Amino acid sequence: MYRHSMFRNYLKIAWRSLLAHRSYTALTTIGLSVGMAAGLLIFLFLRHHLSTDRHHQKLDRIYRINTDLYLEDGSVEYNPEAPLPLAQVLRTEYPQVEQAAFLMMNRELTIAANRAGRSEPLRFREYKGTALVEPEWFEILDYEWLHGQPQTALRAPNTAVLTQSQARKYFGDSDPIGQVLTLNNKVEVTVTGLVADPPPMTDTEVGLFISMATLKNLNPDFNVSDWYFLNSTNRLYVTLRSPNDVAGLQASFPALSKKHYGTDASVFRFGAQPLRDIHYDIQRSSDTIRPALLWSLGGVGLLLILAGCINFINLTLVKAVRRSKEVGIRKSLGSTRRQLVGQFLLESAIIILLSTILALLLVLVTLPVFNNWAQAELSLRIDWNLILFISLLLGIVTVLAGGYPAMILSGFSPWSILRGQLPTASGSSTTVRSVLVVGQFAVCHVLILGSLVVAHQIRYIQNADLGFRKDNVVVVTMPGQQKGNREALRQQLLQRSDIQSVSFSHRPPSSEQLFGGSFKFNGSAEWAPFPIRDRLADANYLATYDLKLLAGRNITLSDTIREYLINETLLHKLGYQDPKEILGKKLQYYLSAEPLPIVGVVKDFHQKSLREEIGPCFIASQADWYERAGIRITGQDPAGTLSHIRQVWQQLYPDEVFEYQFLDEQVARFYETETLISRFINTFTVLAILICCLGLYGLVSQVVVQRTREIGIRKVLGASVSSIVALLSRDFVWLILIAIVLASPFAWYIMHLWLQDFAYKIAIEWWVFVVAGVMAVGIGLLSLSYQSIQAALMNPVRSLRSE
Repeated sequence: MYRHSMFRNYLKIAWRSLLAHRSYTALTTIGLSVGMAAGLLIFLFLRHHLSTDRHHQKLDRIYRINTDLYLEDGSVEYNPEAPLPLAQVLRTEYPQVEQAAFLMMNRELTIAANRAGRSEPLRFREYKGTALVEPEWFEILDYEWLHGQPQTALRAPNTAVLTQSQARKYFGDSDPIGQVLTLNNKVEVTVTGLVADPPPMTDTEVGLFISMATLKNLNPDFNVSDWYFLNSTNRLYVTLRSPNDVAGLQASFPALSKKHYGTDASVFRFGAQPLRDIHYDIQRSSDTIRPALLWSLGGVGLLLILAGCINFINLTLVKAVRRSKEVGIRKSLGSTRRQLVGQFLLESAIIILLSTILALLLVLVTLPVFNNWAQAELSLRIDWNLILFISLLLGIVTVLAGGYPAMILSGFSPWSILRGQLPTASGSSTTVRSVLVVGQFAVCHVLILGSLVVAHQIRYIQNADLGFRKDNVVVVTMPGQQKGNREALRQQLLQRSDIQSVSFSHRPPSSEQLFGGSFKFNGSAEWAPFPIRDRLADANYLATYDLKLLAGRNITLSDTIREYLINETLLHKLGYQDPKEILGKKLQYYLSAEPLPIVGVVKDFHQKSLREEIGPCFIASQADWYERAGIRITGQDPAGTLSHIRQVWQQLYPDEVFEYQFLDEQVARFYETETLISRFINTFTVLAILICCLGLYGLVSQVVVQRTREIGIRKVLGASVSSIVALLSRDFVWLILIAIVLASPFAWYIMHLWLQDFAYKIAIEWWVFVVAGVMAVGIGLLSLSYQSIQAALMNPVRSLRSE
């Protein structure tokens, strides 16, 4: 009963104290809540990525089979795909393999669905989220089945399984089972299964599963026995009977390659990669995330939380001086140090609780924006990880932010205080204060420098010469059928003055996917020791994308490969320097039955992002492969031009879905990760600056209180306002400069590592450090100026009387 009464008394005193010092309560709560909210957002981001594909029961036994190409020139191409016939071989000839399934992801399909109440079918153009899949897929990965049987749903040809969201997209609220989807206006598939939407944390985002047996109807010419065909959207997953079987499986791969590739076995090397590692494999996919980035963000989150704790400590120490008489009186009346520590810890706990509630509210408010930035579906989903994180967060913050100030406050000497001697900073507390300031501004400086480097690199990317013009080009997806309408489309579009050029090609110059293969050069019977990339396109390709011809002439109009244009990189890899010397030499690509002449050399252009070096490449005609129309417009009336393009398209392809994108937008998507990093680091820099400003405000307030009498005496003796401001600011500016010196090498190292992801990048120049340093000092002076100027302008009579 007595303890309950004492606790209630402590609670009342704590609440009254917080209300009596509203500015202190507001500053500490805001600083701490901002740091905790940033830490919690980063935790949700980390949880999302670290839990990717971890929900499968057989996680420790699921592997992806990769095919890496070890080329004769010493280079290695790391690929996430495998040949289709390998799946059946692993299922039937390897006892350690429990199950294997092949997945052909992201098939570009036109989908027609009949929905109740509509006379015409709904049509959709799908680029991602569709897959041809073997029925064994559902024995490897876990799905919640709502209708149908996983063992039989995809055994027959022309069958499909939908997720709930995909079924709703095609059929609304109608029952999808038994409904028919028409693929590419020629193949009908029946929905035989329905599964719940899988968790958002997965790298195999598929909403429409089509039986692999349907492949022969969609693409009759596809060779299912071709061991040499590799496509970056194909995947092969296996489940082993035991995790210990992976070593034996890996050891058997060289013999497997020897059996099916013969003399090429040294080139094609298979490997088994654990499912848990796939999401972080940046070598084989651009859709993954570097683990170092995750841990760096985690470190930033911890530093922001720590910065909030430092603020709490600093502002509590400011308050400590003002509450020193209270401590002296309570000690003289018999309060023990333990009781005082408990009292101050309770006050800290209340602020921490308020900060936690405010932090959760901030997270809820900012989460939609954060999700848009991160392109993720983060949520405050309650699980043991979140509960453990918040519990640890509260415990650490209470100990760090509440424990140290409580010990300082309770340690004041009552006799000195009651004699009118305010507590001053001891050597140890001064050292702690200095370390806190240096630590805060070191974090701030690292983030400022990082934001400058990232912004500079992104600006370099945006303004880099790609070797072609990306502005004012509309890229339209072409249908697979009705190829005879292409020329009619071109001629009708060119009748309009604001359309300058039209080119049909497999892909534009820069694309997310790379296509290529082996070749022979200049009559050699052997394949060249490196592959080349292809850009299969018509004769208008150079004009539409403004590619520069360095020597020779353009290719002529043709439906098949008859001659080649090559880029500078291929020219140099073949041992030539002068473009004119290679003209007339013959090259044989694997798609061509005979060697054909090189008629021109074009300036190098980037085939993917600036993370990758420009590869050897050629341009040649192959009309059967054309899937895109590039349309260069003047840009004077883009809305009107697009409307005209749509009208012409719908006249020629009434049963197809018209979809387009601007080429510059497509190129910008290469750098979504960099844009995300830029947004993150800019946001966290602003938060760190805010927290640092609050911390410095608190510290200079403490100094002003402790040196009030000194300031009054100096003013009486004639000191100017500027000299007093300099006196109060000098020590803190030195600490900021020390932070800059200590943080700069670390910031340079971190950003140097980040820039290594780019084949084409900026150099971190000296001016970046100068700008970052000036910004850090400027932020510090801005934080110091208000309290310093206010103290310098104070009436000296009042200053001396207050002492």
